[in-house]
Amino acid sequence: MTKALVEAPRPKGGESEKITINLGPVDLGQIDLLVEEGFYSNRTDLIRTAIRNQLAIHAQVVNETVIRRELVLGLQHFSKRDLEAALAANERLNIQVLGLASIAADVSAELASATIESIVVLGAFHASPAVKAALAGRIG
Repeated sequence: MTKALVEAPRPKGGESEKITINLGPVDLGQIDLLVEEGFYSNRTDLIRTAIRNQLAIHAQVVNETVIRRELVLGLQHFSKRDLEAALAANERLNIQVLGLASIAADVSAELASATIESIVVLGAFHASPAVKAALAGRIG
């Protein structure tokens, strides 16, 4: 199997995540042929287009699931001020995101631990290593 490194489509937050996929030599050869023939500018372009086409086919299911599971769609960022306000209000956050969830770099592990009950992210989760470690048992 040959590996191809692919960059996922850019979320609205301007960030992207890289993924690695394994493809057989015949599939990879067919991709290279389509690139060589000018249908796509490179392997990533074809793979990104194929992913977007599949997501478009399943868009209704995704939308219904986002609503049913009460997910935030897109980017959700938590600043130190956001978490301090939750702490002052004695609130515990249940974060559920389809896209990118991020916690500001200046948020301490203690503040995150005191204010975040659970985290479910379908996509990417950005936080400092200390915050991720403090929340490890709460990330689903």
